[in-house]
Amino acid sequence: MKFVIDTNVLISALLKDSVTREILLFPSLEFLLPEYALEEVDAHKGEISKRSGLSVEEIDIVLSVLLENISITPISKIKPYLTKADKLIGHIDPFDIPFVALALAVENDGIWSNDKHFENLKGIKVWKTADLINFIS
Repeated sequence: MKFVIDTNVLISALLKDSVTREILLFPSLEFLLPEYALEEVDAHKGEISKRSGLSVEEIDIVLSVLLENISITPISKIKPYLTKADKLIGHIDPFDIPFVALALAVENDGIWSNDKHFENLKGIKVWKTADLINFIS
């Protein structure tokens, strides 16, 4: 199965060794991330470091391990879907437009996010961490 992951999922996996991190490393699942999300993670590395107790260098190591199982999608691939994604979620959170556009652009099984505003997204399945735990079990 293939899932688009929201930045909050990736940041959660960076903050602590958790079930989220374990799922991201699960070999039979595929994960997709718009390249924009890496910029978002970079912008918050100091805060992630402070909250996790890891140095920025350690964060980079964990991130590189996680990225081995995450395909980064360039903006050029999702650009044709940005307008439709904006109509679906832009009025709720414009920062989530790239994730919805990615879900529209490539074949996938839904978006993995714990953000409540994704719950009412029409036409795209949304998975919470608990849903994935149940699916894997």
